[in-house]
Amino acid sequence: MRPHVEVEAVDGGLVSVPLDQAAYADGAVDGLISHGRKSREGPKVLPARGPGPLNRDFYVRFTRVAGHSVDGVISVAENLRETAGQAEHKAHDLARPGRYAVSAMLAGAYIGIGEVLLLVAVSPFVAEHAAAARLLEGAVFPVALTIVMFAGAQLFTSNVMVMLLGALSGRTGVKDLVGSWVLSLGGNLVGAFAFGAMVHASGVLSAPPARAMLAELVVGKGALDGGQLFWRAVLCNMLVCLGVWMFSRARGDAAKIFVLWLPVLVFVAVGFEHCVANMALFSLAILDGTAGFGDLGRSLLFTVPGNIVGGGALVACTYWFTGRPDRASDSSYE
Repeated sequence: MRPHVEVEAVDGGLVSVPLDQAAYADGAVDGLISHGRKSREGPKVLPARGPGPLNRDFYVRFTRVAGHSVDGVISVAENLRETAGQAEHKAHDLARPGRYAVSAMLAGAYIGIGEVLLLVAVSPFVAEHAAAARLLEGAVFPVALTIVMFAGAQLFTSNVMVMLLGALSGRTGVKDLVGSWVLSLGGNLVGAFAFGAMVHASGVLSAPPARAMLAELVVGKGALDGGQLFWRAVLCNMLVCLGVWMFSRARGDAAKIFVLWLPVLVFVAVGFEHCVANMALFSLAILDGTAGFGDLGRSLLFTVPGNIVGGGALVACTYWFTGRPDRASDSSYE
């Protein structure tokens, strides 16, 4: 059976349209709105004011606007549009900085959940020098970004991509971008420390393997020079923002989780640097007495710019360039 999508006419009727043929609907372009979903029931036509063919050119443009695809993902151009819309919403939320800051604090805490899970679950394998320990670290940490994306929170590293795409698309301004970045970064830091304090008080990291792994991780990060921290941060947020970009393109919760999990697994297993994850890790180490605020400050000095380059230049700018419409020939983007 050929794949169909259902589209909605202005009178409220749903019309099932085959992807490879002209549409049947309200007899005019104005008869459809930019909304629809895949039909699992096959071809059917529900009531509309009167059948009339829509030409193929409009239907192709409609499917791009509505974001449908037979392979379960929306187009790059449509994802660009949706992400720019997300940037608009974030810019609007900046009018309530208190709420925005709390949302950013939640994101810092959610990333902390991933760090604590990693330390508790993987430290016994590290203590035994298991060969698969790094892969296990990568397998468990994506829980953090999954919570951020499904629960909703202002994470600095993903906001780098979203707000830059909004600015490049003309939907938001530089003031919105800077405000979002500064407020989300500060909120992430406060949230990471608040969560770290609760974890420290709970004693869940008091076991010798977990404490030893925590100390080993912060010592290893401290041994890296500035250039290494910067480039590892570039590569890290390239992967994180690719995960967020694919999350937006995918349709269905299982697909979204899968495409989010893979790039985060890679960055953790390889050892790239995520500034908010480092906030969470160093907050735990500072409270445990195995690191100082200077160690965290040095890490952020190099990883924050690196994360901006990775998510901004390597993901936001490239997908804006490849996905932006040719306005001379495609007016459907307007």
